[in-house]
Amino acid sequence: MKKIFILALLPLNLFCQNSIGLPEIINYSKQVYNAGLQNWDFKQDKNGLIYIANNEGLISFDGNFWNMYPLPNKTIVRSVEIGFDNKIYVGGQDEIGFFEPAANGKLQYHSLVALIPNKDRAFGDVWDIVSYKNEILFRSSNKILKLNKQSITVYPSISEWTFMGICNNQLFVHDFKAGLLTYDNGLFNKINVKGDLPTDDPITAIFKTQQDSFLITTLRNGLFSLTNSNISKLTSPNNLLFENERIYAATKVTDEWIALATNSNGVYIIDTRGNIIQSFSRKEGIQNNNVLSIFLDNQKNLWLGLDNGIDLITYNNAIKQINPLFQNESGYTAVVFNNRLYAGTSNGLYSVALQAMKDLSFSKGNFSMVNNTKGQTWGLASVNNKLYLGKHEGAFLINESSAQKFSEKPGFWNFNQIKSDTNLTQIIAGNYKGLEIFEFKDGQYAGFKTLPDFIESSRFVAIDKYENIWVSHPYHGLYKIQKKKGDAYDIRHYKNENGLPSTLNNHVYKIKNELLIASEKGIYQYNYQKDIFEISEYYKKIIGNLSIRYLKEDASGNIWFIHEKSLGVIDFSGQEPTIIYLPELKNKMLSGFEFIYPIDKSNIIIGAEKGFFHINYDKYKTATPEFQAHIRTVRIIDKNDSLLFAGYYNNVNENQEQDQNKIPEISHNWKTIRFEFSSSIFGYLSNLEYSYRLKGYETNWSDWTKRTEKEYTNLPAGKFLFEVKVRNNLGNESTINSYAFKILPPWYQTIWAGLFYILLISVCLLFAYKFLKKKFRLQRKRFEEEQEKLLYIHELERNKTNNELIALKNEKLESEINFKNSELASSAMHLVKKGELITKLKSEILHVVKQIDNPQAIAELKKMIKTLNEDENMDEEWENFTMHFDKVHSDFVVTLKEKFPTITGNELKLCAYLRMNLSTKEIAQLLNISVRGVEISRYRLRKKLQISSDTNLFDFLINI
Repeated sequence: MKKIFILALLPLNLFCQNSIGLPEIINYSKQVYNAGLQNWDFKQDKNGLIYIANNEGLISFDGNFWNMYPLPNKTIVRSVEIGFDNKIYVGGQDEIGFFEPAANGKLQYHSLVALIPNKDRAFGDVWDIVSYKNEILFRSSNKILKLNKQSITVYPSISEWTFMGICNNQLFVHDFKAGLLTYDNGLFNKINVKGDLPTDDPITAIFKTQQDSFLITTLRNGLFSLTNSNISKLTSPNNLLFENERIYAATKVTDEWIALATNSNGVYIIDTRGNIIQSFSRKEGIQNNNVLSIFLDNQKNLWLGLDNGIDLITYNNAIKQINPLFQNESGYTAVVFNNRLYAGTSNGLYSVALQAMKDLSFSKGNFSMVNNTKGQTWGLASVNNKLYLGKHEGAFLINESSAQKFSEKPGFWNFNQIKSDTNLTQIIAGNYKGLEIFEFKDGQYAGFKTLPDFIESSRFVAIDKYENIWVSHPYHGLYKIQKKKGDAYDIRHYKNENGLPSTLNNHVYKIKNELLIASEKGIYQYNYQKDIFEISEYYKKIIGNLSIRYLKEDASGNIWFIHEKSLGVIDFSGQEPTIIYLPELKNKMLSGFEFIYPIDKSNIIIGAEKGFFHINYDKYKTATPEFQAHIRTVRIIDKNDSLLFAGYYNNVNENQEQDQNKIPEISHNWKTIRFEFSSSIFGYLSNLEYSYRLKGYETNWSDWTKRTEKEYTNLPAGKFLFEVKVRNNLGNESTINSYAFKILPPWYQTIWAGLFYILLISVCLLFAYKFLKKKFRLQRKRFEEEQEKLLYIHELERNKTNNELIALKNEKLESEINFKNSELASSAMHLVKKGELITKLKSEILHVVKQIDNPQAIAELKKMIKTLNEDENMDEEWENFTMHFDKVHSDFVVTLKEKFPTITGNELKLCAYLRMNLSTKEIAQLLNISVRGVEISRYRLRKKLQISSDTNLFDFLINI
């Protein structure tokens, strides 16, 4: 109760104030690392890999991939250490042992329990492991086990071993009754000091602070100082806080700063006098406040082993988030004024006092809202030692803790001082509906006037070296406002016809005293002589035709820019300007309302979707640690996966280079080989890109990519070397890491198969020679026989030729006969026509005879009838016609009568005429009937011949 009462009397800001800038905190839940809840200890090897003692075993993490290695008895792993012999030692419940890589590079566990005497094998949890002077020591509560070569020595406790750790190259141990001891060469020596540590409170850490001075942390009694053989409670008002919250573990952050892991309020960063520098709890973003273990890696990142999860505080990162008081509000504007940082957000204006330090993110304080500023803020500007704020509700003048409105017009974006013709200070302010000119006298508001004939929203305003006012509207183009005599202004509108790449998305800025336009096709500059805009050749060489939304020059002459949703800077500190991108902030800035406020090279403020970010740019360029690419796994895949390589060529802490005498050989049956690679540069993973190639299969390196795996399918037989390298956003490249392997040829491509092929070919050639020789003999014999046959055949062919000549003569005679028969048939046709004509003439003459009375004429006409009767015998003429017709048409009439006995004479004539392919009109004349009669006759003929409607009558007759 006394402690609680004292805590209540302490100043509130003693515990509440934190630094205004906090590093990024990366949360790893158990679903991410796929192991137990609690994490008890951390270690890191020389290659950067992190090893974690977890409830379910040993975890390794390389930046991309988590691996889990359980102990055989599935015990909790409480402690981990990388020994002097480069083995990973672990301690669990009644279990100690080590991991080392197997032949395929996978960590394998080896128990050491068999080396412990039987009576001492029940020793409980192993809480600490230390590698000290070629010995490995394991601490449990009642025993310390020392491994020396292949033997283990047991040191029982007097009451309870509570601590074991190395400080200042000395190994300290603590026992409640024996006190603080040092260990050396198998002996424990008591430290003779004045004063005592609590006899019921375990030590959790010891640190050297100054010459002969140490800082000791305890679980329940806070901090103690060991100076010149005197132990005393550290004089610090924060000790009461640490006593109340319990210190589970601690680690050094710098020579002056120490990180304390507490049971109930996360982590405190303190100096050696106990002053709190920073704190990290659930409020700042860690997963829970119960921190079981803490570790500082070789990149100065803090790893927290939590009661549920793992957190990484990128403590050494040059990019920090401004105090999370308004982390869910969008950051629009900021300025440092009178040693205070003012930050304008979507919810109002906040301010905090700044301490005099190089990196302002370490200033301690709490942001508070400036009175009368609640609501959307747009812009801040310091003019003539006065601070002006533009808000949705109007324009305000800011005092330290309050705001005074001096314009009721809504929506002020910005404030810029312009030259005045009077003794008044004039400020031109862009707002939703144009520009206002405010006048101040002796710091007091004295009135305003609206710029006439200009009503465009003026969020982007720049004043060039000739005092011309330029306003860009992202959708309407660019405006130049030039002052004339008196209060007259000349306004000119610039679009794409004035040299701009487009009317849309042009943003005007004054950079290095030049008027520049950030556009979708690069950076343009204004040509005053031609009064047009032109692409800037200078910036084109640096940045090309990238789309640019925002430009800002810092005090060192570097130019910060926004490309799409990425933040970059054109750095002019070297011999040639270079572009540096900051991928950590990609997609985190406020799109469309980007804001960059460079104070100096150590302090750059960036507006973000959630609050603000602070960049120590000077540190950003120089603090990147060394990095290298690691090939973590190699798998071969067919229907199942098979692990070929698991990340270790040699023991941990050793240079990971493959032994070229141990190159694995892979059967050709495996279809795919998969490589996974990483770089253990925690806190900078978003900055990394990889490039790779497979020598023996490809010659060129791949494009730089964020991918950390690569597969190759159906590789041919041969020896291959996979190479990978990594680079960061500053352009620094790592050395090349490689993995060699050999794909065996199929059995039919081996040397033995080749020898078999040679033997087989030789035997085949021998058989072929013998076969061809025999074949040649047979061919020669056949040739001689064929020559004799040819002579005989020649004689036969001469006789045959003579016979063929005779046959040809006969065929010619037959053709001539057929031709003549054809002519006879034609003549017969003419006779038929002639007979029909005579018959017709007779009938006409008889008709005439009946009509006249002249006897003499009748006698003459009867003579004519008699003459015609002599040629009237048509039956004989038709018989002659059919005979000759059958000769021409292969007995057509005869065959037709045989097939269709019921056919009549006229139907035979019709069939003959149709066979001759005569037209309907011609047939009608021959048959002496009408065309309609021919059609009816054809129809009746089809029925008699039983021809279907889809069969052509001519085709049917042709086939007879």
